Amino acid sequence: MSVVTAKSYVEYRQDAYWVAETRISLDSIVYAFRKGLSPESIVNSFPLLTLEQVYGVIAFYLANRIDIDAYLEAEEAAFDTMPQPLQTTDPDLYNKLMAAKVARRQVES
Repeated sequence: MSVVTAKSYVEYRQDAYWVAETRISLDSIVYAFRKGLSPESIVNSFPLLTLEQVYGVIAFYLANRIDIDAYLEAEEAAFDTMPQPLQTTDPDLYNKLMAAKVARRQVES
């Protein structure tokens, strides 16, 4: 009988979490999962991933939810402090996007 070893579906590199051996961020999968998308729907959105990988990432997220939620909040905060070119090139559109972001956060809370 052969011995089965555990697979790793998430890796930390370049100061971020990624689906192992891909260029797809953990963030992308977690946000889709939080929106209520099924693993099958997530695979349809990310055809480079297998259903196994998506379930593996979701399991990783659920097992580390507090830490990953904190990581995502920190990433959002860092992004919010970055200067946005759209602020100067099209302030009306920028303000609409920021209002939509605030509204989304209120719905998620």
